[in-house]
Amino acid sequence: MPRNKKENQRIKDERREQILTNALKLFAKNGLAATRISDIALAAGISQGLIYHYYKSKEDVFIELISFAFDRINQASLWLESQPLPPAEKIDFAIRELLRLLEEDENAARYHLLIAQATATEAIPDKAKEVIKSKNTLPYESIERIMAAGQKEGTIKQKNAGELALVFWTSINGLAIYKAIHGENFKAPDAAILISMFCE
Repeated sequence: MPRNKKENQRIKDERREQILTNALKLFAKNGLAATRISDIALAAGISQGLIYHYYKSKEDVFIELISFAFDRINQASLWLESQPLPPAEKIDFAIRELLRLLEEDENAARYHLLIAQATATEAIPDKAKEVIKSKNTLPYESIERIMAAGQKEGTIKQKNAGELALVFWTSINGLAIYKAIHGENFKAPDAAILISMFCE
């Protein structure tokens, strides 16, 4: 029997995910410049021609990954901020959840590494630069607001809220990059260590 539209869409979605997952591994390991579209095809186990049905170039794949990475972290940051929890509990939850993701989801660390690499270089597509410029400050701003709210309650350390947010995210990003490099040898530190840096 011929496939129906729903089945066709499912196959397309699975194939797109297959391409993106394998491209993420390669970009995180080798960078954009050293990754070829043929490398992505080989890693994904599909023909190079088939990839071109989904993406015009490796740059388009890279842009989609960067955009997805920021959308995911931005949505999570805004969701956290909207929760009916005291600020210190939000920070506690965020740290524990982010460390859990680093332990359990290999791609979580790769996305952090991809963002770090893309932000540190000019050798990326202009559209990726636009994505970074428009989306990279939201997580810092969201955590800063949570920190400031906790300071009013006396549950967050009385330091500059923006600097606390910077330390929060650079700590998580540093651990993510360490995980992306060391893989299975990574073990997340005790969440209480990080929590104690921010909460009274």
